[in-house]
Amino acid sequence: MKKLANPIKIIAFLMLVATMVSAQDLYITGGHYFDVESGEMIPNQGIVVKSGKFVGVNSNLRNARGFERIRLTDNQYILPGIFDLHAHYRVTFDGVRKDEVEANPSIFLANGVTSTFPAGEIEPEKMMEARKAINRGEKVGPRIHNSGPYFGTAFPGWDPEMTAEQIYARVDKWAELGVAGFKAKGIKPDQLKALIERAHKHGLTVTAHLGSGFRETVNPRDAIEMGIDRIEHFLGGDALPKSQSAYATLQDLDPDDPAVEEQIDLFIKNNVYFDATLTAYGYYGHREEFYDYWHEERKYLTNYSEELTSGTRQKLDMFQKIFDVKKKTLKKYFDKGGKITMGTDHPSVGEYIAGFSAHREMEALNAIGIPNADVLRIATINGADALQIEDKLGSIEVGKFADLFVIEGNPLDDIKNTRNVLRVVKGGEEFDPKRLLKAVERKMGPRNEKDWK
Repeated sequence: MKKLANPIKIIAFLMLVATMVSAQDLYITGGHYFDVESGEMIPNQGIVVKSGKFVGVNSNLRNARGFERIRLTDNQYILPGIFDLHAHYRVTFDGVRKDEVEANPSIFLANGVTSTFPAGEIEPEKMMEARKAINRGEKVGPRIHNSGPYFGTAFPGWDPEMTAEQIYARVDKWAELGVAGFKAKGIKPDQLKALIERAHKHGLTVTAHLGSGFRETVNPRDAIEMGIDRIEHFLGGDALPKSQSAYATLQDLDPDDPAVEEQIDLFIKNNVYFDATLTAYGYYGHREEFYDYWHEERKYLTNYSEELTSGTRQKLDMFQKIFDVKKKTLKKYFDKGGKITMGTDHPSVGEYIAGFSAHREMEALNAIGIPNADVLRIATINGADALQIEDKLGSIEVGKFADLFVIEGNPLDDIKNTRNVLRVVKGGEEFDPKRLLKAVERKMGPRNEKDWK
């Protein structure tokens, strides 16, 4: 007798299918679209998507037969899909850390985040399988530009004495498996040098969470000399003496220290991107700015996970001080012409779910004085450029993959309008954000005390 299919799996699959429209050729008219080069909103005469790519921008389609027609109102705006280059899928519940790929992918996509670089994975095999499932259409989510396992002590089981030859072998393995780049955290100088050299042989980039040079950590200044592509969190340089940890120094750092200017110049000279992760520190400082809930985020937690996280997290005054310093140093970096990417860096513990955090990060960047148009560039084309795929993604241009999202209200007037997501398109597939979110309610985290153990 033929075994019947699991009805729960059937229902889950049908809910997944309901969130998207099969890949179609699209003809989008009306509204405005953001041009990353000019930084302006252009009245949209017509955007044509065929086989998942932009084949016409601001052009009329004489024969729209076979195209799905999308008509926008004058107050609707088209933005390129967001790049989150520090998009942690990692969550922690009851002391257990996991890369969560059931709810997070849909939440990212529903917020217009069409490309994610996880910036270090603690379950890299699971993240690789999630990418493949999304690419096969078996799972809904953004493009996952895999970062593979952390290189350094941030990865469980890392050998602190790993040799250059072992680093090479590890890079080769994950490059051949299809990662888009690498992330180092808690790595020694000789190991980082080996990682950068080998990654570049594969044409892949390296980013890192670094230190001051204290206790065999690497100062960002030295990493730049090694040829690193991106640096996260803080600028480094001589403003961070190697006599103490970076965090110990950062909270009392003087943004007007000439050493800060010198380090900014080093970034610019070597064309190194800075992944600012501005709001990541404020989460722990518990300031109200940038941390409002415009959406009921906790409804995506399982009932058990919501109970586990009913209290507020630990407040860290040091992180609030660092947050205030970072706002000043980042504005100085921007004013001098430094390149910035957008990274949220929020491995959630039940509050401020990562997929929503891109909008908070954009608001924070804007609040320190970065103009709206530049914030939108940081969130889109800069991310594609930093991953060296700007010829494929990051802007609404003919020949690129059709990743975009439509919002209500002009974000050049108010950056918070990026929160008002009406529809998302990834590679020509159209998604309804409300359905995406509805499908993953009560899906994040363990369901009982034995689950995840």
